[in-house]
Amino acid sequence: MADIARNTQLDEAAVATYATAIREEGRFDGELLGVLGIFFGWPPQAGTVVSGVGLSDEGRETSRVMLLDAKHRIIADSRSEATLGETYPLAPEARKRGYDIYDDRIVAFAETPGYETYAGLGWYGVIEYRLKASAGAPRRRESAKLAAL
Repeated sequence: MADIARNTQLDEAAVATYATAIREEGRFDGELLGVLGIFFGWPPQAGTVVSGVGLSDEGRETSRVMLLDAKHRIIADSRSEATLGETYPLAPEARKRGYDIYDDRIVAFAETPGYETYAGLGWYGVIEYRLKASAGAPRRRESAKLAAL
């Protein structure tokens, strides 16, 4: 699995790329015969994920749902406010999940889990809830840790 990226061979389409070895007799230790690569069109996948989060109508109006890669680059955005790869100022520190409260918003986040034996790529699911407009530049006021579920 590779990070979400634009692929020059596919007309700059944003894709999720997966690859695996093809081995003799399908054995994990069989002789390497080749490689199978698959490119998934990312925008439809990403749109389904960020729009599928269960928010009320009011929550959808005041919230932004995002997926970030391990480098905090935005790879999905429910409001389409970012271009692929734009960096979001997430500050998880050593936390796998948590939230931060700023003057103008609450940012909740969780590192996405892998699947079975796949550890994942260190992506984060993020919900940014916008509070009423306030004067001055946003600044971090509080940080809290959430217990593991």
